[in-house]
Amino acid sequence: MRSYPLFKLLGFEVRLDPSWLVLAFLVTWTLAEGVYPDMHPDFARQLYWWMGLASALGVFFSIVFHEFCHCLVARYYGLPIRGITLFIFGGVAEMGDEVPSPKAEFRMAAAGPIASLALAWAFQQFTGLGESLGAPIAVTGVLGYLALINTVLAVFNLVPAFPLDGGRMLRAALWAWKGDMLKATRISSRLGSSFGVLLMILGVLSFVQGNFIGGTWWVLIGAFVRGAARASYNDLLMRHSLKGRKVRDFMTIDPVTVLPDISLETLVSEFVYRHHFKMFPVVSSQRVLGCISIDEIRSVPRENWGKVTVAQVMRPCTEANSVSADAEVMELLPQLVMPMASSRRMVMEGDRLVGMVSMRDLRELIALRLQLEPTSTSESASRVA
Repeated sequence: MRSYPLFKLLGFEVRLDPSWLVLAFLVTWTLAEGVYPDMHPDFARQLYWWMGLASALGVFFSIVFHEFCHCLVARYYGLPIRGITLFIFGGVAEMGDEVPSPKAEFRMAAAGPIASLALAWAFQQFTGLGESLGAPIAVTGVLGYLALINTVLAVFNLVPAFPLDGGRMLRAALWAWKGDMLKATRISSRLGSSFGVLLMILGVLSFVQGNFIGGTWWVLIGAFVRGAARASYNDLLMRHSLKGRKVRDFMTIDPVTVLPDISLETLVSEFVYRHHFKMFPVVSSQRVLGCISIDEIRSVPRENWGKVTVAQVMRPCTEANSVSADAEVMELLPQLVMPMASSRRMVMEGDRLVGMVSMRDLRELIALRLQLEPTSTSESASRVA
């Protein structure tokens, strides 16, 4: 799902995944209909909703501040940060490279919980100050909730289960001890996966006891932690296997191409439905003219497909759809996984098409390499670490 940029903070772009709106609504609704009415039963219902909305905005600020502190430490160690993305389970600082050392990993991971604890202390001080000055109970109630939620956020993230901050701190310690980043990640990600299963079990028990909303959230969070732990380890394996390799080593040779003078009707029936690709190079007399994808096809009304040719709607060759055969795969990888980006690229030698490369091809080939050469991959990771 696409994320939308909100603003930039000291050079870090903050983006919002639409799923975060679900979290914002659930926080607002839970507080307005459950928590605050129990704490302050004499308030008007409309005030509960304003308190819930203010709390949701405070949670937004708290998550951004938590991730922003991760980013500041990463910048100190020279790590490129693509931005901060907020989604239904919180937020994530997206790094463009691997952490250079155990010390950098530990400090960057620790920055988040420290930031949350600092916010918890600050909100608690504001709560006490508001009470001493006679501030409205609605205001001090929201401040007290934000102090609590930041404490919970810090404690939860300190659990030694990768990819939580505590799991990253554990990985840093194991990495420094064992001297092997891959092995440290494997151990901490297994703990993360087990912790996710534990959360899911607790969620089911809570659900059985009648706490439907809380139980559902525990199951969802547990599934997310378990999936993220396994995905993070697999991503690290893939990155180490790709390091230093060229695009030509992973491309598919003899790609399926189309002529510029065929109709879109022919393109869809004889190429898209037969080969199941979303993008095809357009070639004439062994010269690459550009490419055409289903986006261009969909821009033409269905009844005109028989009249419109590929040449009329194709796109020219650009960095967005082509790559040099001698480019490093690690430079291409972030582009293939960017939201709304094409997952297939034409591989070029000068103006000559020599193959195609896609995210799916990379994953399948890496999976085969890891099955056939697990030892060599681990040794390579140790040397890199």
